[in-house]
Amino acid sequence: MLGRVESSYDVVVVGGGPAGMAAALGARDSGCERVLILDREPEAGGILLQCIHSGFGLHYFKEELTGPEYAERFFERTLDHDIDILPDSYVSGVAIDSDGTKSVRVLNSERGLSTVQTRSVVLAMGCRERTRGSVRIPGTRPAGIMTAGLAQKLVNMRGLLPGRRVAILGSGDIGLIMARRLVLEGCDVAGVFELMPYSNGLTRNVVQCLDDFGIPLHLSTTVAYIDGRDRVERITVAPVDDTLAPIMGRSRDVECDTLLFSIGLIPENELSQSLGIELDVVTGGPLVSSTLETSMPGMFACGNVLHVHDLVDFVTQESLRAGRFAGEWAQGLRRPKDNIQLLPGDNVRYCVPHTLSPERDHTIYLRCKQAMAPCYIRVGNILEKKLRFVVPAEMIMLNLSPSLLEKFHGDSLRIDITEAGGKETS
Repeated sequence: MLGRVESSYDVVVVGGGPAGMAAALGARDSGCERVLILDREPEAGGILLQCIHSGFGLHYFKEELTGPEYAERFFERTLDHDIDILPDSYVSGVAIDSDGTKSVRVLNSERGLSTVQTRSVVLAMGCRERTRGSVRIPGTRPAGIMTAGLAQKLVNMRGLLPGRRVAILGSGDIGLIMARRLVLEGCDVAGVFELMPYSNGLTRNVVQCLDDFGIPLHLSTTVAYIDGRDRVERITVAPVDDTLAPIMGRSRDVECDTLLFSIGLIPENELSQSLGIELDVVTGGPLVSSTLETSMPGMFACGNVLHVHDLVDFVTQESLRAGRFAGEWAQGLRRPKDNIQLLPGDNVRYCVPHTLSPERDHTIYLRCKQAMAPCYIRVGNILEKKLRFVVPAEMIMLNLSPSLLEKFHGDSLRIDITEAGGKETS
């Protein structure tokens, strides 16, 4: 029930976005009867509430939904499963007793500071956008500079335009989607400028949001200077060299009154850090076992707080599993410890989870470092799969069964992505 809170729960989920709601449902599916979602926003749904474009749910629901429609389906399910949701709530810390009981400190706008007891916690805080401070672009500090996500919220939820002539730095999915959205609202989009030699958004968004609307994408190009007094008047853009430094001798000015940043997302792990949970230096999220348990027993992580996903459907699938494992923990089930370390190899930026067990099925998420086509993905000597292409912006998923892992003998398993080189598919 919305707004109700008891003094103790089987599982407490921190975050009420798509990951948090799916994790809560997973905990209920495991047999837990008392599950609580804590969310800092006035209503559950997370970033989906401002994503009014379609394209969600194709994998999970097998139909195309808008962000609010996707969120509404899960919100209704949480109500149907008697999951408690406390909005406008911040988690200020978690204390752990000697018997493993966790005391979650909750600051709520109406209830003040209180403590909730639980056996298991799921971290599902999502992620935030990188800002101008992350890239330190020189120039003045005028109005009209914001993240693409803030612009999305202004347009879709407040009915306000951020500007009339807009430039976008970074080709993340939110930036690509906002380029199209602003054109539909009558704005002039000067272009999308991407530091890397490839787009950081999904290929479908490059095609549907830029190509179909004639919006130019300038790769290996960055914003080198911002100029304007009260408001942005122009930016200086320049191509970059092999070290990603701007080549000022080939720079040019672009007139605009707004600059949006779509330069990447950062998992919201301040709470995780305060608890001493070990983090992956590449993903920025916790190190997790095959049950999505962090280095702190009884605390699990899923969704964008673990690693940044490109599709919400994958967030849902991962979070349902995390919730089920958290629910099992709360009921006293302890699975055998993982005994295989999963390691990123050639052209693999990261892989999650970080350890495996040969006793159950696994879904592995990974990203490549560089685009490659065609190529092979190899998991040690137990799996080889040919792919038409891989690109850094699109996540790769692999399923490993116990029958495959039984073939492996060792304490570490490496994943590599290599060029096909004309070799026939095995």
